[in-house]
Amino acid sequence: MKMIIIIVKDNDADTLTQAFTAGNFRVTRVASTGGFMRSGVVTMLLGVEDAQVDAAIKVVRDALPKALDNEKRATLFVVPVHHFEQI
Repeated sequence: MKMIIIIVKDNDADTLTQAFTAGNFRVTRVASTGGFMRSGVVTMLLGVEDAQVDAAIKVVRDALPKALDNEKRATLFVVPVHHFEQI
């Protein structure tokens, strides 16, 4: 299992959340700040099986195509999950 951590600008968060739910991914959103001028960003957390990692990244690429000025739209981290429980 993997945890995908995605950091996006707050104005892209709704689009990405809708794309994840349409793709049957469960996502948790956490409001945060960071970057230049402490702009508003959203951190999204997705727990996925190893085989779903590429599909989840494709959702991000499709939902947030590159801006015309080549500005990055999202930062992603994929980290292993050694233990998972739902209580």
